[in-house]
Amino acid sequence: MRPFRFIAQVPDLSGSVQEWRQAIRRTEDMGFSTIALADHFTGGYTVEPLTTLAAASSATSLRLQTAVLGVDYRHPVLLHRMAATLDVLSEGRFEVGIGAGWMRSDYDAAGVTMDRPGIRIERLEETVKVFKLLCAPEPVTFKGDHVTIDGLVGVPAVVQRPHPPILVGGGGQRMLRLAGREADIVGINANLSSGDIGNHSVVDVSWEKMAQKVDWARQGAESVGRQFDELELSMAQWLLHVNDSPTSCAALLDKMAARVGVDSSWLEGAPGVLVGSVGRVVEKLHELRERLGISYVQIHAGPRGLDLGPVAPVVAALAGQ
Repeated sequence: MRPFRFIAQVPDLSGSVQEWRQAIRRTEDMGFSTIALADHFTGGYTVEPLTTLAAASSATSLRLQTAVLGVDYRHPVLLHRMAATLDVLSEGRFEVGIGAGWMRSDYDAAGVTMDRPGIRIERLEETVKVFKLLCAPEPVTFKGDHVTIDGLVGVPAVVQRPHPPILVGGGGQRMLRLAGREADIVGINANLSSGDIGNHSVVDVSWEKMAQKVDWARQGAESVGRQFDELELSMAQWLLHVNDSPTSCAALLDKMAARVGVDSSWLEGAPGVLVGSVGRVVEKLHELRERLGISYVQIHAGPRGLDLGPVAPVVAALAGQ
């Protein structure tokens, strides 16, 4: 099994830039491996991820990840140029997370056409292929259904070879098979093809459904002769509450279970939920890795940062183990 690695969201840029840099350094001191940012125009997200990560790169030695960029907002030539530049500036610490786009409100607000999922997934696959080609020194000529490149040399030269690690995640069969074929890091997530997050996205990450999703990624890898064990599996935890008080934890679980429409005991045991004492959360993460092979854990995903203090003992106990 792979050792645990932990991803924290880049701290909110709500105070001074100096305070922001200090918060990033505190994240590193806690034992996190990586800081990440999502790519949204709506839903409370306020900063552009590649620019922000470039600024963060000088404040820390943490790895930097986009989690994830939307393919419809990122032409592959510009994606490569920005990602390669950040890989150079960070001295080889960048992880390129890119997805097919899913949040309908982003498309509506920005006036971007939201094609059906199959078209967006096709565009994503071509974008990933072109990105890899542009990381090589030879001129790139590519003609696909969505992307055309004519004799372009990808510069600057990336530090990580053959290319920075690519993260592709999803919750549907087609996306996860694509991730298995093309990605270095596979994000196992809820199916968000509806364009929003709701109760459906919670029940879609049961142990049984998560095992099916991992198998889809495995099928994708094996279809092109890749060794599935060479891929790193990642997951974002959607509910986190590390607390030694059984009363506090039970109250939160009851509240969230009623909101979602599931039993609180089911919710407590779900793979995307870390609620309980440090010991219980450590136990749960071991179970996540043993049953599903997931070792790269994003502690929190959302438009606002999170107080990482309560989870620091968990990270200290498991990071690198």
